[in-house]
Amino acid sequence: MKNYLEIIGKALLFKGIAPGDLTNMLDCLSASVHDYAKHAAIFFAGIPAERVGIVLAGTAQVVRDDIFGNRTILTTLDQGDMFGETFACAGVETLPVSVLATEECTVLLVDYRKIIVTCPSSCMFHNKMIENMMQILAQKNLVLNQKIEAVSARTTREKLIVYLTAQAGRAGSRSFEIPFNRQELADYLSVDRSAMSAELGRMRDEGILEFHKNSFEILDQ
Repeated sequence: MKNYLEIIGKALLFKGIAPGDLTNMLDCLSASVHDYAKHAAIFFAGIPAERVGIVLAGTAQVVRDDIFGNRTILTTLDQGDMFGETFACAGVETLPVSVLATEECTVLLVDYRKIIVTCPSSCMFHNKMIENMMQILAQKNLVLNQKIEAVSARTTREKLIVYLTAQAGRAGSRSFEIPFNRQELADYLSVDRSAMSAELGRMRDEGILEFHKNSFEILDQ
């Protein structure tokens, strides 16, 4: 745990909490650190929605699999990102999604109930943490709206334009990298990979964009 205190302190959940208080807070939350191998499941769909996690190292994805084996990627997780809080806060009994490590991953796990309920010690920093949680939920809502906008577009090209435009805006540049390979991007946008790759090729031929692997550049028109 001590090796990750600096990273934990930068997570939005602990924003505004003094470094000297952080160790006491983690003890109060009964927080624990766990390591996961690449492709390992951090959370399985169907388990109780009681814990939240923060990625300390590595990357992960939140995915949903239907009964036919089709996978949809809901979001990607990088260092400092939190997951599981939406379902725990909503009072969902079991998780409808899984969280998978996309590379070797280290995660801080916390019982959600210990975040939203003030401990017997009435820690002064607990109210600040609850305020931070509200901000996290609001930000996740914005990300979800962006996802809905992309997958709701009518054609594969429109889906790509909405998604890539959002990524350029997030990067503040026409040149940017996305966190997906081609299959993952198709899963995220809910489109056929071959059709999507063909559309990307047409957009490149038309001078709309350039790309190499997961690096993209939107060209001036």
